[in-house]
Amino acid sequence: MPKYAKKDILRIAEVEDVRYVRLQFTDMLGTIKAVEIPSSKLEDALNGKIMFDGSSIEGFVRIKEADMYLKPDFDTWLILSFEDLSYGKVARLICDVYTPYGKPFPGDPRYILKKAVKKMNEMGFGTLNIGFEPEFFLFKTDDKGEPTIIPNDAGGYFDMAPIDGAEYARRDIALELERLGFVVSTSHHEVAAGQHEINFRFADVVSACDNVQTFKQVVKVVARRHKLFATFMPKPFAKVNGSGMHTNMSLADLDGNNIFFDENDPMKLSLTARKWISGVLKHARSFAAITNPTVNSYKRLIPGYEAPCYACWSDANRSALIRIPAVRGEGTRAELRNVDPTANPYLALSVILMSGLDGISSDIELVPPVYDNIFSLTREQREEKGILNLPENLKDAIKELKSDPLMLETLGDHTYNKYIYAKELEWDDYRTLITDWELKRYLKS
Repeated sequence: MPKYAKKDILRIAEVEDVRYVRLQFTDMLGTIKAVEIPSSKLEDALNGKIMFDGSSIEGFVRIKEADMYLKPDFDTWLILSFEDLSYGKVARLICDVYTPYGKPFPGDPRYILKKAVKKMNEMGFGTLNIGFEPEFFLFKTDDKGEPTIIPNDAGGYFDMAPIDGAEYARRDIALELERLGFVVSTSHHEVAAGQHEINFRFADVVSACDNVQTFKQVVKVVARRHKLFATFMPKPFAKVNGSGMHTNMSLADLDGNNIFFDENDPMKLSLTARKWISGVLKHARSFAAITNPTVNSYKRLIPGYEAPCYACWSDANRSALIRIPAVRGEGTRAELRNVDPTANPYLALSVILMSGLDGISSDIELVPPVYDNIFSLTREQREEKGILNLPENLKDAIKELKSDPLMLETLGDHTYNKYIYAKELEWDDYRTLITDWELKRYLKS
């Protein structure tokens, strides 16, 4: 059942003295955008009457097609406790984007995910539950408040204060998330200096993507309070661990039961789970440009730093792309480990979901688990076992994306073409750049 009706939101806004409402949506590249309105316009917003210029948004429309409407999802109503309340409370509603003709805009990432969810429901499944594990770095800021590339501490995995210099900032982030209704499970320092992870309870796939976008906002705002700068850049430093966003996935039936679990299987995994895994692995190279969308993303996906490089799965091998955590029963899940926090979560989960469904619905050959240390195998040995490399750079990832018809089907013509165009521009900009490494290495030639 919906949490809120229109009358509930109007009543809460009045009782809580909400002065401003932020109508949020996400562009093609995963950046949160918003139109802010005074509370006097809230009823208009709830009726879907707020318009914005879509031609100014990355991946949306041309100038002659500019007018777009924001249709709020009432269940995303939230009073933002982390905002400056000097001028009154601020609330937000996450919106779906509509055309002037009353149709969902096909380039809206949230709509693209909802289309994938609809297909999942039509196949007889109730919910895809998603639990994200986002990592981030905290850097010091200079006297002007601008970010430096100096980590805020010299801590390592699970360190505490005083070595973990951001313990209080991280705790404040977790407490702020709880004020917003998040169920925070763990919070700790990660492997690299200045690197952190906060985990929170899983949710259905659309809500999980909404939540991780909110999470990113909270992290950045609270970090700024502590005179720190938070970044979700996958690999800010060479030769240290990068930041990922491990994605835990489980399918439920219409009654909410986890259908990845099978008591009678030796690994306690159902056939559905194995077909899901095989489908995801089949398309992993193709969707890497979505789950790992930047030039920098591929500097994380290298051997030696706990990030996956190879398309395989295991229940006991952390070098695998997909890991099956030890818990079983209703907690049975598959953890996809290549995703990084610069990904647009709605697009990333769209291609992951459709890949898993393709595995379930087709006569796909089941991929067996791998127990070898994959990093110790040669490329030839890996290929003999059917283990392929993930793309090694954004250019290769774009090529793989173009080769897979399922990616076009999932993203739709509009987003597929605009996304490829944007990423090819990004790669071209990078490949023509002269780096400090090149100058140091070749200048005296």
